[in-house]
Amino acid sequence: MLKSAIYKGIIVYTALLFCFACTEPKKEVLVPDIDLAEEALIPMPLKVIPTNSAFALDQFTAIYTSSSDSSLADIGAFLSTKIQSKTGLRLPVNDTEGSTVDRIIFINQTENLELKEHEAYQLYINKDSLILNAKTTEGAFRGIQTLRQLIPEKSNDTLNEHSIWPIPSGKIIDEPNFEFRGAMLDVARHFFGVDEVKKFIDILAYYKINVLHMHLTDDQGWRIEIKSWPRLTEIGGSTEVGGESGGFYTQEEYKELVAYASKHHMMIIPEVDMPGHTNAASVSYPFLNGNGKTPKLYEGTHVGFSTFDTRKDTVYSFIDDVVREISQMSPGPYFHIGGDESHVTKKNDYKYFVERVEKIVQKHGKRMIGWDEVATADIDSTSITQFWNSEDNARSAVKKGMQVILSPAKKAYLDMQYDPLSKYGLHWAAYIPVDSAYVWTPETYSGIDNENILGVEAPLWSETISNSSELEYLAFPRAIGYSELSWSTEENRDWENYKVRLAKQAPFLERMNVNYYPSKLIDWEKSKHTVETIKKD
Repeated sequence: MLKSAIYKGIIVYTALLFCFACTEPKKEVLVPDIDLAEEALIPMPLKVIPTNSAFALDQFTAIYTSSSDSSLADIGAFLSTKIQSKTGLRLPVNDTEGSTVDRIIFINQTENLELKEHEAYQLYINKDSLILNAKTTEGAFRGIQTLRQLIPEKSNDTLNEHSIWPIPSGKIIDEPNFEFRGAMLDVARHFFGVDEVKKFIDILAYYKINVLHMHLTDDQGWRIEIKSWPRLTEIGGSTEVGGESGGFYTQEEYKELVAYASKHHMMIIPEVDMPGHTNAASVSYPFLNGNGKTPKLYEGTHVGFSTFDTRKDTVYSFIDDVVREISQMSPGPYFHIGGDESHVTKKNDYKYFVERVEKIVQKHGKRMIGWDEVATADIDSTSITQFWNSEDNARSAVKKGMQVILSPAKKAYLDMQYDPLSKYGLHWAAYIPVDSAYVWTPETYSGIDNENILGVEAPLWSETISNSSELEYLAFPRAIGYSELSWSTEENRDWENYKVRLAKQAPFLERMNVNYYPSKLIDWEKSKHTVETIKKD
């Protein structure tokens, strides 16, 4: 028995081992020999060193966390909840009352890692203990996702009197290739509610995505409450593509999403698109309008017809209020101003606008991000450009000393169709099957130096989708591939190996009720869902 008096001391792994050794004789279990190197981990870790045995996860396992960082207790509780949802086991976390414990999972904060990146972690797995070492809580959370993937879907009941879930033994040393690993969700063309966004966060976090970029405003809808300008949501939030009722997030709902993402160590980046893509704002407050036409609610998908009046001071007072209110609710360092497809904005007016808005963003303590067109303006090297279309703009940004987020439409856009038979999506940039989404090299894409690349982001525009099922059809499995492109090193990425690991993600996706696209390029692990979906398609 592990007594509370022992736990009240300094919890370090050696103390736990000593305590463990002094308890009643443990119940021996038989475990199969499993090769850690053969596990279907996505994204692929930096190093995997198997020892060909297994840790027996069972009812006599407990979770402990280092006392050097109290926030690790939350990571332990998160892990316990996920293990219960997958296996039915209820593992105690930092149990002070005493329970029968034969094996431990220990989550430890330490600076003594081989790797220096703040998200680095190490997993040491043997028959009796599973130790997760990390420099930070964020690193521990990434390691937990790897551990979750190592737990088999079904228990092994053939060798022992009770159920065990064997986790292969060995060592994993890991850290991300890029610090910025993102996906974008367009909630402006079609609105997605709080629960739908949370589900998206759940799946992305499992694959170590750490950024959710939310496209909050466009011609078809304004989706975030601004208390100083209430008509933005009263009028601008009332429609969406196709004439449906639209919707918006109250500030409390947005804060709820920010908090939920933070719990998953994911940052939400808010985007207010301007000076183009602004019809919903201008129809709410017509003084903003700069295209010379009377603004009306818009439910189509044409782009480039709207613009703010870039020479009116009251427009910048409005923008200041919007940036201020959203920035106060967004703890991350970034604010995205859009800046794309401003076709009716005169070139000099566009540059003037971007340069002035950059100062507003900086005034409120954020770094500006904009689609690659913003690089044509005279902006600060601390601002970031998001490469979606123009290689010239991306190279111009690099010359200015700016960092670049890679989102090339012909490779990374999640709203592109898989093929001509795809139910949803567009194909103006390309058809992007699962292999094309994976087989490219961000580190050398378009000749941009790796040192200038902040990371990779996969945007999902919502012109053709209106609910979670359709969202998931376009996002998955391609978003899983982008997670590996942004986390794993180029040397550890290989299509033939990846497609085998991807096939084994089916049980997780189905357990999470994800309507993934069952690409025929992948020999999916067979299940009722997969077979029925393939027949349906």
